[in-house]
Amino acid sequence: MSAVWRASRGAVKRRGLQTFVIGLVVLCSTATVLLAMVVLDATSAPFDRAFAEQRGAHAVVSFDAAKASDAQLARTAGRPGVAAAAGPFGQAVLQVPDSWLGRPSGPLTVVGRADPAGPVDRIRLLTGRWATAPGELVVEWPIQGTPSSDMLGTELKTPGAPTLTVVGFAAGMSRSAGGWVTPGQMAALHPPSAQMLYRFSDAGTGTEARLRTALDTATAGLPAGALTGAQSYLTLKQAFSAQADAYLPFMTLFGVLGLLVSVLIVGNVVSGAVVSGYRHIGVLKALGFTPNQVLAVYLTMVSVPAVVGSVLGTALGTVLAPPILKLAFGGIETGTASIGVSPWLSAGCLVAMPALVVLAALIPALRAHRLPAAQAISAGSAPRTGRGLRVQRWLGGTRLPRPVSLGLGQPFARPGRTLLTMAAIVLGVTTVTLTTGLTSTMVAYADRARGDGAERIAVDMREPEGDEAASKLSDRQIEARLRALPGTDRITVRALTEVRLAGSAATTRFLDFYWGDTRPLADRIVTGHWPDGPREVAAGPAFLKENGLTVGDRTTLHLNGRQLPVTVVGEVIDGDARSLETGRRTMAELAPDTPVFGYTIRLAPGTGSGPYLKAVEALDPALRPSPLSVSGGAVVAVVTFSTVFTVLLTVVAALGVFNTVLLNTRERRRDLGMLKSIGMTPRQTVAMTVTSVAGLGAVGGALGIPLGIVAHRLVVDNVGVIAFPESMKSVWHLPQLTGPVLAGVTIAVLGALVPARSAARLTIAEVLRNE
Repeated sequence: MSAVWRASRGAVKRRGLQTFVIGLVVLCSTATVLLAMVVLDATSAPFDRAFAEQRGAHAVVSFDAAKASDAQLARTAGRPGVAAAAGPFGQAVLQVPDSWLGRPSGPLTVVGRADPAGPVDRIRLLTGRWATAPGELVVEWPIQGTPSSDMLGTELKTPGAPTLTVVGFAAGMSRSAGGWVTPGQMAALHPPSAQMLYRFSDAGTGTEARLRTALDTATAGLPAGALTGAQSYLTLKQAFSAQADAYLPFMTLFGVLGLLVSVLIVGNVVSGAVVSGYRHIGVLKALGFTPNQVLAVYLTMVSVPAVVGSVLGTALGTVLAPPILKLAFGGIETGTASIGVSPWLSAGCLVAMPALVVLAALIPALRAHRLPAAQAISAGSAPRTGRGLRVQRWLGGTRLPRPVSLGLGQPFARPGRTLLTMAAIVLGVTTVTLTTGLTSTMVAYADRARGDGAERIAVDMREPEGDEAASKLSDRQIEARLRALPGTDRITVRALTEVRLAGSAATTRFLDFYWGDTRPLADRIVTGHWPDGPREVAAGPAFLKENGLTVGDRTTLHLNGRQLPVTVVGEVIDGDARSLETGRRTMAELAPDTPVFGYTIRLAPGTGSGPYLKAVEALDPALRPSPLSVSGGAVVAVVTFSTVFTVLLTVVAALGVFNTVLLNTRERRRDLGMLKSIGMTPRQTVAMTVTSVAGLGAVGGALGIPLGIVAHRLVVDNVGVIAFPESMKSVWHLPQLTGPVLAGVTIAVLGALVPARSAARLTIAEVLRNE
């Protein structure tokens, strides 16, 4: 083994440039694949881990307490397919006043529960303690992080119910309630509903159909109409990664492209290194190395840079992953699930990438393994004949400059190597085309979000602090004074409450009411129309998908004992997965007393924002004005992701071209010496070498552009949180195609330039000395 290691170490030192190429290719490929896998893993693994740890409920189910007794509900825990159950718990809905604990007015589902533990839906306390006495309340904390202990002691006063004092904040993975009280306190609230929490033995496949079947089996035999609502854990899981869904399609595609490019380039690099090392293999055999020892030498020689490259690539991917995850998962709202880089992904890349290199080297190494020593030595030095001669002779008879005709004929001498190189260029051009299209689409999306470009002011309502006096003006008076301010052009008024959808057990949705100037809102509709009529709503694609709705469907909203059937009449280009939008007519029927949440004011041309902000502050101490800026977080994230992956994959593709030209130059040293001896200049040598791959770049560009266009359409059609209109998808015009057209040739030229200059500096004497 010592002889094998010494021979391998010597080969690594002797082939320093080739070793560097292998290591750099593996580095870039490892970083690309790791980043894609990290985001893909983060969309489900953190939720699954936290859900399993807290024994989350596969279904949170509400029952009408008047139709099903506690004894009947308790018996459902023993039904076939029920692995575990908790309950029945009393359930009541309280009306939260405006801005209580920073949340808008709306229903708060409260459940009577003796302790946070249990066989299903174990609640984790974040701050404070569990409710143990009447008048105490534990509140569900809906976002990541730990709430401040200063909020403990806050009182909740609701009509027709006793005052409750907040003694703790908690989080669960099932979102089974907005708050918890003791069972005794719940009895005093006379709950109209009862809650059961189920875990099913047949829910591991994670399909709604299986969950519905399991729930039907568990509740069979209950009185008709007893089941009033059910919430699937799959809905929560989808909401967990709703924001990341915007990035998943192209992250997945980039990951696949990165894996394909790495396979092609590593195979090309290692195959070329083995072929060019035939003479070395022959010498080793002549010195007494067995075929297996020769094979071990070569595999060890390529494994060293592969291991170093995979380690550095894993480190690079690990460093880049946290900021990417922060962008993709900002504002997650499900329980205690936390996002991070899974160690097993890094470990997998550390093992898989060197193994990939070894497998790529194995086939050509086995071919050399079978060669006798004399044949291996001659294979490393004998000139190639009969490969591509017909094409080269035809090109020589054309009027093309001789360096160009010689360069165009070179790829036909090594068709296998040429195909691998061109495949890498095709994938590189596909990546550039995809990135160009995504950037154009996201820029158009950002332009639409900015609207007409007029300066706008956001005015929020502020709760009084300390000794500050509350506003003495009504909502109508504030609106009238804002309209009367000099510089006011148009005003959009927004009110906000929380409602429950029909069939939902506990989770609430935000319902935004808008009136005044709704033209900017109507411009965001991509399907249907703005809901300006009674009982009409609109929502973004994430909300519609999560709740199984489409434009034209009907659903029912529940608020304060009122039920209002509404029709989805419009799909918004984007929107919160928990938010519905509607107009004032619907508000008049469902929640006429909802207070104003804020105003958006379009300033008249020539109005300065600074003086206007001061004028608004002077109107009323409850008004908090600020310049309205359109967040470009999603646009920046997509462009950043695309740029990072494009740079990595383009570098890898260029390294593949570099390796091909380097191997071709070394194999054709004798030919280069002959050409130089008959008068070929260094500039002509560079032209010939670059031309040999420029043609591949042009062909690769022609093939990669349509693949990139198809990939772009595939991505934008499957972004779950944005409904791109056709105008944002059809971005392929002459200016946008200029970059991809030149990308193939640019990748080829950049990869060929260094070895071409090295070939130009090669002297006749050096060639003869090596021969």
